[in-house]
Amino acid sequence: MSDSILVVAAHPDDEVLGCGATVAKHTATGDRVWHLILGEGIMSRRGVAQAEKDRALHELWDSAEQAASVLGVERVILKKFPCCQFDTLSLLDITHAVEEVIQELKPSIIYTHHFGDVNIDHRRTVEAVETAIRPNGRSFVAEVLSFEIPSSTEWNFAKPEIFRPNVFVEVSETQFAAKMKALFGPYRKEMRAYPHSRSEEYVRALATCRGGQAGFPIAESFVQILRRKHL
Repeated sequence: MSDSILVVAAHPDDEVLGCGATVAKHTATGDRVWHLILGEGIMSRRGVAQAEKDRALHELWDSAEQAASVLGVERVILKKFPCCQFDTLSLLDITHAVEEVIQELKPSIIYTHHFGDVNIDHRRTVEAVETAIRPNGRSFVAEVLSFEIPSSTEWNFAKPEIFRPNVFVEVSETQFAAKMKALFGPYRKEMRAYPHSRSEEYVRALATCRGGQAGFPIAESFVQILRRKHL
């Protein structure tokens, strides 16, 4: 029996950085996967013409669709909240956006951000997910897992909520290659040269590190937020 999977990300490219290889593993086994991306993806900058920003946004949204296609994702849902401003929005509004998609798609597994991330949009996203999945008689979600985002999760030096993975998903070289193709193809403008943590070398090293922690050649790792199991 196949699972239905929802990835809830704050920005375009987070969904691939966080769990792209795991998503490729899900789709390879017949699971249905959707990407919900809450933020528009580009921070407003003074002096940038609106037309230029609009072009960049549409290019980024096209990249999200292309990356999803590489991973075998069925659908991308873009909510387009303002980037790096989730703390100025009502948590209720963000939660409602997540709830609407959960009620429509009825996922059994959700992947989302980690509360200890340095990025405020990431933290607000996981808060909204946690609120949206509270048992209310209409809950379909059996498991929620937090992923790590290079250049955000590991930059948490002051907060006590450190990313301590307790779930490790072994991925094949083919599945990892799909993640890298999505990152360095459609999302290549979002990536950086080594030694930046959004570099090809770092992403590969992280997969090797997480694999080694669990006795796998390569892996993606997660923190389990919730697991509901019927008797």
